[in-house]
Amino acid sequence: MDLGPRKNHQLCGGYWFAFNMEYWKELLLLGLLCTLGECHPECDQGFKSESRTCIDVNECEEGLCGENTKCFNTNGSFYCQCLPGFKNNNGDFNFTLGGHCQDFNECTGVDNICGHAANCSNRIGSYMCTCHFGYTNANWSTGNCQDIDECKEADDKKEDLCGVKGTCTNSNGSYWCMCSKGYTNYGNERTTCSELDCDSFNGNGRPAPSLEGLADILFMMRNSCLALSDPSTAGEGNTDGNVLLQKLFTGAEAILAPGLDSSEDVSRLLGVVENAIMLIGPQLKDGRTKSVTNETDAEIAVQRGTTPPIGPIHLTNENATLDTDWTTAAGMGSYPGFALAALLSYKNLEISVNRSFNKLTGHEKDGVNPSFQISSRVVSVVVSNPSTQNLSRHVNITLRHLQDKEESAKLSYICAYWNESGAWSTDGCYQLCSNATHTVCTCKHLSSFAVLMALYDIEHTFGLQVVTKIGLAITLVCLILCILTFKFCHSIQGTRTTIHLHLCICLFMADLIFLAGISQTKPVGGCRFVAAMLHYFFLGVFTWMLLEGVQLYRMVVLVFNASIRPLYLFLTGYGTPLLIVVISAIIRPKGYGTDQYCWLSQDGLIWSFYGPVCFIIIFNVFFFIVTVWKLAQKFTSLNPDLSKLHKIRAFTVTAIAQMCILGLMWVFGAFLFQKGTTVEAYIFTILNSLQGALVFLMHCLLSKQVRDEYAHFLSCVCTPQKKRYSDFSTTNPSSSQSQASRSGQHTGESQI
Repeated sequence: MDLGPRKNHQLCGGYWFAFNMEYWKELLLLGLLCTLGECHPECDQGFKSESRTCIDVNECEEGLCGENTKCFNTNGSFYCQCLPGFKNNNGDFNFTLGGHCQDFNECTGVDNICGHAANCSNRIGSYMCTCHFGYTNANWSTGNCQDIDECKEADDKKEDLCGVKGTCTNSNGSYWCMCSKGYTNYGNERTTCSELDCDSFNGNGRPAPSLEGLADILFMMRNSCLALSDPSTAGEGNTDGNVLLQKLFTGAEAILAPGLDSSEDVSRLLGVVENAIMLIGPQLKDGRTKSVTNETDAEIAVQRGTTPPIGPIHLTNENATLDTDWTTAAGMGSYPGFALAALLSYKNLEISVNRSFNKLTGHEKDGVNPSFQISSRVVSVVVSNPSTQNLSRHVNITLRHLQDKEESAKLSYICAYWNESGAWSTDGCYQLCSNATHTVCTCKHLSSFAVLMALYDIEHTFGLQVVTKIGLAITLVCLILCILTFKFCHSIQGTRTTIHLHLCICLFMADLIFLAGISQTKPVGGCRFVAAMLHYFFLGVFTWMLLEGVQLYRMVVLVFNASIRPLYLFLTGYGTPLLIVVISAIIRPKGYGTDQYCWLSQDGLIWSFYGPVCFIIIFNVFFFIVTVWKLAQKFTSLNPDLSKLHKIRAFTVTAIAQMCILGLMWVFGAFLFQKGTTVEAYIFTILNSLQGALVFLMHCLLSKQVRDEYAHFLSCVCTPQKKRYSDFSTTNPSSSQSQASRSGQHTGESQI
């Protein structure tokens, strides 16, 4: 049904009414919110509301760009840039989020950033330029390296950069020295010009037939020397140092293989090789060069630089070791731009130089001159120091022995060098230490060295040692019996018995020490003590023998009071030898003990023994002559006491015999420790062995009183107990009378 216009109007009016109701609700709500204060304007991204106003947010303060960046704030936004030396991994110069700055390597990313005269070193966020040698004043950012004019700087500082005969020429980043004729820098352009002595390779006359190969070496080295001193000279001089060194040792091998005939040939070869090494060494490419052939073993060390090198040098091969320092090798004079040290060992040259020992003096031991042998390889030491005859410091050379032998009384090692006259000498060299395998020599100069073995011929044969030990053992037993007899045999007690007792004690101690310690030369202190004790006790023997002569003289000349007080006997018998030994030890303490035996040295101290001995023998001879003369007078006098005179005569005969044996023994003892005196040594040993037996025979076995005492002692020991008891308890007049008469006889003899 058609409602018509009215109907439509009603429908539209209802809708409008509903719309208006919604609008007014919202408007009312908005007004309520505004009334309550919660109404704010809405801001865009990058802004924030503040006091009802939208203002810009500074994102840079929040660190949004990351490390190694610089942040730029904009109105409502921001952007980031990498710091210098860093690059964004995305490639964008400006970025916001998602970018990352990492180090940029300018050395590879920019062509020739430091220039042609510098090296570029990258750093985190930067780089550094280092100028090449010969350039300076580098700017790390631009690499502005400028050439150094070394020649001008040397002139300003009054320095002699190229030497007296060198001309300095500057070049881009360096300089070079032009040497005058006769001078060279050995191909090193920045080295001082050194004078060359090419005449040292001329050779004096034609070499001996055994040295034909030496002429070739001299020709080769002369050409090399001339080429170095004048580049226009033709020849072999352009050969490099290593090849030249090989040719040198090949030529030397041809000369050494058959051996050398004379000392002059050895000296010439050693001199040429040393001069050649001095010329070749600076031309070697490496700092250390070794060369080994069948005849030689060499090691050469070279240091180059504008200043003299410092530090130790240690060169070694199979047979030798060199220990020195670069200061000694370079010397204290002008520095030529290099320093050289070489150790050269000859493997078979010792066969050719095992002679020429006539210049070696001062190595005698107790009058024995040694024979010499080469005990190591011959070793040459070469340094660039021109003053090798008086070095500022000692050089140590360790040499290996050809045979492993320890030093002894018969053998010692000596450090020697081959001098200019073609002979071995020891001046300026001495042994630092030695063992069975090596000897360390220290020297104040340089040359060719070797260890010599000094052999001392001491002819103490095995037979002599056997005779000495057996003979002294017998005499010690006899002396013990004499000491016991003189001490405990009461029937013979008196002044003479006291003298005999202490004479035997001194002789026993002397022989015992002689047997045990005469050859014990180590340690030195113990050997000196043994020598001093032998000196003391042998002097004691002669002193007591002198007292016996004095006692016999008093018995014959003096009628009453012929005995000597024991105190005077002891002071003389023991005090006099002690005084002599003490004075000798104070004056010559090192004279006691030698390298071969523990006795007095033959360089003067021996007379502290033989002097008193000769004095005692002379006095005893005088006393014995007077005694015999007086005895002869008494025998011819009226009513002589024949019994007493016969006993004095017997005493005198035994004393003279004893003095003759002892004095004769030491006549041969003077030659005991000298070379070629084997016969004298046997005679001395036999006479020394007879001393104890002679004393026991003359003073004990030939004395009736002592024999009776021995028989009585043996009867007491061997007779059974019962028999001995009955003998003691049974008495009779005849036995008592016999004992009384024997006792009186003994008493009378003992008083004498």
